[in-house]
Amino acid sequence: MWWFGRKGASGFSSSSTAEEVTHGIDGSGLTAIVTGASNGIGKETARVLALRGVNVVMAVRNMAAGRDVREEIVKEIPSAKVDAMELDLSSMVSVRKFASNFNSSGHALNILINNAGIMATPFILSKDNIELQFATNHIGHFLLTNLLLDNMKKTARKSSREGRIVNVSSEAHRWTYNEGIRFDKINDKSEYHGYKAYGQSKLANILHSNELARQLKMG
Repeated sequence: MWWFGRKGASGFSSSSTAEEVTHGIDGSGLTAIVTGASNGIGKETARVLALRGVNVVMAVRNMAAGRDVREEIVKEIPSAKVDAMELDLSSMVSVRKFASNFNSSGHALNILINNAGIMATPFILSKDNIELQFATNHIGHFLLTNLLLDNMKKTARKSSREGRIVNVSSEAHRWTYNEGIRFDKINDKSEYHGYKAYGQSKLANILHSNELARQLKMG
């Protein structure tokens, strides 16, 4: 694709690595939550944040995999401050439990990276009877963000450092259903399309980000 590797206003491109983007940054004293940190983008994000001195909480569905990744990171970076906590984004009970445990732990929260996701799955309903991709990729992160927001605001006030919420989306947000998000047909199995449903969930991530930015800017 013509745009791949092309640098943007930031000086980075789609081919830039996490280490390149964070070069020279000292994250000491910061705490970050990374969802889906047991593999892929989330795993690399957690590793590089730890490399820069950030206290990283890996929010993972599979705790065994999370502990393995934690050991990998600590082996490479002995000074790393990394923990794993269980989180199943497809379950609102699990999201509420995670947020309650984190907030009651006394940890500050500077950075929330909503990265976890599933893609193009067959039609399945979550434990809360919501189409699984929409439940996992959007609803779970939406609820998690709202439950952690007061902690982030408190941390920002105390530290005089703005917090950051990152919703990882995808170019797939452009290839959803014709009407965009089918709010009245989220659970309609008869018209379900795995890839379009994925795009729908990624479009929801972007709309969530835009509205968050608007509300937080206002106050």
